Amino acid sequence: QVQLVESGGGLVQAGGSLRLSCAASGRTFSNYGMAWFRQAPGKEREFVAAISWTGSSTNSVKGRFTISRDNAKNTVYLQMNSLKPEDTAVYYCAAAYGLDRGTEAAVYDYWGQGIKVTVSS
Repeated sequence: QVQLVESGGGLVQAGGSLRLSCAASGRTFSNYGMAWFRQAPGKEREFVAAISWTGSSTNSVKGRFTISRDNAKNTVYLQMNSLKPEDTAVYYCAAAYGLDRGTEAAVYDYWGQGIKVTVSS
């Protein structure tokens, strides 16, 4: 089992920045591919960014969001800059053993509880 706990969400004005963190425990973190998804009210959960166990990443919000990981701290991060009201959502951290940048929610085995990000205009 892998436990994931997100932190760093909250309320921010448009144009501002937030850094989400996801702390993992329970297994060897460095063996897991990690990702961030988000779900806005009334919408489907959507892929945001993923990073492989080797550190390669992919990102659907290019130019504004960056995913990174610190294996020594068992933590994955999502740096969000130039935030827009449409970025308002609950953000979820996800993990899958050995996965290389999966973009589909179904391939992830472990999920955090989610953390809310609200961007005001």
